[in-house]
Amino acid sequence: MADTPIYEVLALRYGIFDGRMQYQNYITPDDHAAPDALDFFVFAIRGGGRTIVMDTGFNLESAKRRGRQLICTPDAALRNAGIDPAIVKDVVLTHMHWDHAGGMAYFPAATFHIQAEEMAYCTGPCMCQTYLRRPFDVEDVQSVVRALYADRLRIHEGTVEIAPGVSLHLIGGHSGGIQAIRVPTARGWVMLAGDAAHLWGNIRRRNPFPVVVDVARMLRGFDTIEALADGPDHIIPGHDPLILKRFPPLGENREIVQLHLPPIA
Repeated sequence: MADTPIYEVLALRYGIFDGRMQYQNYITPDDHAAPDALDFFVFAIRGGGRTIVMDTGFNLESAKRRGRQLICTPDAALRNAGIDPAIVKDVVLTHMHWDHAGGMAYFPAATFHIQAEEMAYCTGPCMCQTYLRRPFDVEDVQSVVRALYADRLRIHEGTVEIAPGVSLHLIGGHSGGIQAIRVPTARGWVMLAGDAAHLWGNIRRRNPFPVVVDVARMLRGFDTIEALADGPDHIIPGHDPLILKRFPPLGENREIVQLHLPPIA
């Protein structure tokens, strides 16, 4: 990592979902009916004169339709960290589920990055199945196709570096072609797992999240994520409320934490 740029990494919470139970977050729950909340984040990577955003979050219409509580819109969360989404140049779409790809309009100048497997999955025959298409909103899929035709979409096949030291890694499992991001920071290699591991409990206990296309691939993905990170605390799940408790806040804003710094809990 000696010649690799060092980046700051932020987790920005913009929504909460308190109405979940443990059986909805683990295939084999310890306590079926125990409350088990999820948080909604966007992530930002800053350094070397650039800002990369991981996922767009969802929009107001989706929040209302699916009964999710917004703290603020994802674009407002980014502005609270001094990031103007209108001028962000690169946005990584880990996958096309509604809560990760529903805010593409927040980034009018961005190029979006997606895996070829995910693009094929969300536009292919699997979407004929009601269960498989349930986490997708057709408007978001239309948006990514429009980005393709506007030359604002980069479709990757497997591992690729999109900025010096910042790489995308095809994981699969939760969705057809979900990807994670590896980032060099002052404390080592951090893996932004996204929904490849919703919660630390999913990956640490090898207990997958129940919304899954391929369980075996998800479990292999846990191995890949661990191999690419410098340790368990360098793996950042996509929806774990503990993120805000384990990392130091950005200034006085408790909804934004700094993942490039060592954990505080």
